[in-house]
Amino acid sequence: MKTMPPLDDLERYVIEGKGTERPFSGKYYRHTANGRYLCRKCGAPLYLSEHKFEAHCGWPAFDDEIPGAVTRKTDADGQRTEILCAHCGGHLGHVFAGEYLTPKNLRHCVNSVSMVFEAADAAESAESSTALATFGGGCFWCTEAVFKSLHGVLQVTPGYAGGEQSTAHYRQVCSGDTGHAEVVQLVFDPTQISYEQLLEVFFAAHDPTTLNRQGNDVGTQYRSVIFAHDAQQLAIADAYIKALAQSGEYRAGIVTELSAYQGFFPAEAEHLDYYAGHQQQPYCSLVIGPKLAKIRHYFADWQNKDEQK
Repeated sequence: MKTMPPLDDLERYVIEGKGTERPFSGKYYRHTANGRYLCRKCGAPLYLSEHKFEAHCGWPAFDDEIPGAVTRKTDADGQRTEILCAHCGGHLGHVFAGEYLTPKNLRHCVNSVSMVFEAADAAESAESSTALATFGGGCFWCTEAVFKSLHGVLQVTPGYAGGEQSTAHYRQVCSGDTGHAEVVQLVFDPTQISYEQLLEVFFAAHDPTTLNRQGNDVGTQYRSVIFAHDAQQLAIADAYIKALAQSGEYRAGIVTELSAYQGFFPAEAEHLDYYAGHQQQPYCSLVIGPKLAKIRHYFADWQNKDEQK
């Protein structure tokens, strides 16, 4: 992701204070160039130019999003649905349905100041240098903290995978009946850290021999699972699991599920960077802290130095 300059007063008012820019005033309201729109605060990709349409509402409108880019929550007014950047939690605007303005029947009404535009050539170059990985290894508060510490991992988003979008909500997933696992989706740079290295950290950070359980966290949502994004990841993960099983490192059998990726739904905003904001909470200090210390010790050469500060 791009390193973004500090926010100005209007940007802070909208992105951090959940304000709204004046209608018809934003620079992207009638913008039609080919490329993608990034979060102004953190640089995470949000929307593609082909998602944009003219809604005559006074703000940029999009009928789709880059998968995993935004998260939704009920607005403070209790009626509208707020949309936020899934990576940094910055306020983008609101999403509406039932207007039938496009076949997708969705309108992401976004403040221009919440975004920056990246032209197609630059966007294609950035996309070609990154890859996605999706892992579930118990509570996503733990796995998010572990992978955020790694050099070459550019973005870590906790969320849900394995079930339907309609049940991708924390309280429903906690029932264990939705088919979802708590997962993290990674954007990583394969020139800095390989998929095999990510697998090595993944297996070191949880117990792959306990079915639907990690410590005191019990339920199918805590299962050990890898969602492979393509045939290459599927082959690499399958070979890694077989080699690990034959190594004798685990007395009990490995129960890690290996599935083809079918979709990812970002978790609610309150789960983003959970460990970073709650390190004194008992679960964080007693469970996540020691696990993170272990990973930093065994994979010291792979650590992102900024995350250790």
